[in-house]
Amino acid sequence: MARRREGTACARALLGHQPTVLMNVTSSKEPGSTEKSPTMTPGKEREALYEDSSGDGVSTICNTTLPSQLSDSTDEFTTYFDQKIPVPEDEKHPWFSFRKLWAFTGPGFLMSIAYLDPGNIESDLQSGAIAGFKLLWVLLLATIIGLLLQRLAARLGVVTGLHLAEVCNRQYPKVPRIILWLMVELAIVGSDMQEVIGSAIAIHLLSVGIIPLWGGVLITIADTFMFLFLDKYGLRKLEAFFGFLITIMAITFGYEYFRVGPDQGQLLKGMFMPYCEGCGVPQLEQAVGIVGAVIMPHNMYLHSALVKSRQVNRANKKEVSEANKYFFIESCIALFISFIINVFVVSVFAQAFFGKTNKDLQEMCANKTFAPPSLFQSNGTLDVDIYKGGVVLGCSFGPAALYIWAIGILAAGQSSTMTGTYSGQFVMEGFLNLKWSRFARVVLTRSIAITPTLLVAIFQDVESLTGMNDFLNVLMSLQLPFALIPVLTFTSLRPVMNDFANGLAWKIAGGILILIICAINMYFVVSYVTGLGQTLYYVIASLLSIVYLAFVAYLTWLCLIALGASFLACGRTYHLGLTGHPELFLLNNIDADQASIR
Repeated sequence: MARRREGTACARALLGHQPTVLMNVTSSKEPGSTEKSPTMTPGKEREALYEDSSGDGVSTICNTTLPSQLSDSTDEFTTYFDQKIPVPEDEKHPWFSFRKLWAFTGPGFLMSIAYLDPGNIESDLQSGAIAGFKLLWVLLLATIIGLLLQRLAARLGVVTGLHLAEVCNRQYPKVPRIILWLMVELAIVGSDMQEVIGSAIAIHLLSVGIIPLWGGVLITIADTFMFLFLDKYGLRKLEAFFGFLITIMAITFGYEYFRVGPDQGQLLKGMFMPYCEGCGVPQLEQAVGIVGAVIMPHNMYLHSALVKSRQVNRANKKEVSEANKYFFIESCIALFISFIINVFVVSVFAQAFFGKTNKDLQEMCANKTFAPPSLFQSNGTLDVDIYKGGVVLGCSFGPAALYIWAIGILAAGQSSTMTGTYSGQFVMEGFLNLKWSRFARVVLTRSIAITPTLLVAIFQDVESLTGMNDFLNVLMSLQLPFALIPVLTFTSLRPVMNDFANGLAWKIAGGILILIICAINMYFVVSYVTGLGQTLYYVIASLLSIVYLAFVAYLTWLCLIALGASFLACGRTYHLGLTGHPELFLLNNIDADQASIR
């Protein structure tokens, strides 16, 4: 009891949060009593615990309900978690059960869709056209790093019962968390714009140019209604639909792979030999672009929320450990499938178009109705994007290859759109405690994404539209620290994660990985800005970089304290991780809580 009071007392000094009412969470009933509060439902109990988080202070009101009785949703508002999937018992197979794995299957596949969005597909085809098979090892390494980081995000959601945005809201002071929310929202909008662009180009290709690009952009508005329609049919059916879209991508891009027939020896050499013979600046920049396209900032927030859709008793350490294991296995399977699909795309363009020039393609596409004469007029190395990629496939392997490519791109855009909408929903609810309806949230996000894309589609050509992807990749690269640093910070805090906190090896490895990823992406950003060749852009970028780096330094400072660099702590950051919301560290005394009701 004394230790818990000490912990909650420390909470008063946390990063500006000042609880006004603080009560012990341990059950005050007599041993043997299991009666619930007669006046409040579990959802209302948790709402009472959280709802007064406006302003600079936090009123923490705890009743006598045990952590295992707390619900993850309220009765007034339902989201993805209005239905939770039960996990079956399987005493015959205590170490591994396919029944349990099937129950946990879903969140990892939804998360993996971010590895298959139109931005990733474009990065893949450019990698193949520019460097051949030589950068496949970079794709493999980026996917493995992404898996390890997704593991941290999933563990945070399982152990705490809160997703990353909710934990950020409860751990950071008001101003930093608002800045953090804006940065994450910017990443989500940027990702949504890429998905709109991909879907619009796919519709344009499928209609043989009959539907203009701006028409394709407008058609993507229908995604809103499709999403809301599917969401009514239950969680499992929605997850099955996402699986169907991934299957479409595997079939369509797999068809292109077997149609082209890449050199398997060169493929394996490029995948497992970390070397790029004869590579120059273009190949280096493409390698950096692969890392930036694969590891998406908003995906950390998404995955930490999706794992809450399974019924896991957080009061039972064995169940929590088991959930972490099965979610990690599912994530491995999902990202392996996404990696294979990405390899399909890289290999197709590496085999068929590496070393080709625009002049070669101009001759190949002569007199093709689906290839505009002006598409490949410039000389030099072939410069491809999602649109040109479909055209050159059609020129080389027939119209069927073009239409199958467009179907795959459309599936990538549609699936990414819906998972992006979920990300936006979770981020808004978590950071702002603002519970909008799903319809309002989808309309807002889609409107912000469609407006600039529509203007470019109306007043510019397809090359300008696809050129926006480069800018959007830079934009999302800048947002990576605002997801990676918080997830490492909170999963390293024992008061938050208890026995599931990162060990020394994970802390060191995680810190090094995040440092490398952020450095790589900063190089990508600098290369993009310097390539613009405008002094005004240099000045603007320099001014913004000062503010940007200062905020990243602030988050890094708190992260280092969480990693064990206590000599950096000062003032009220000394007790980082203890908060006025006791359910974040209930596992500290869970055994005592269980004993109190026996």
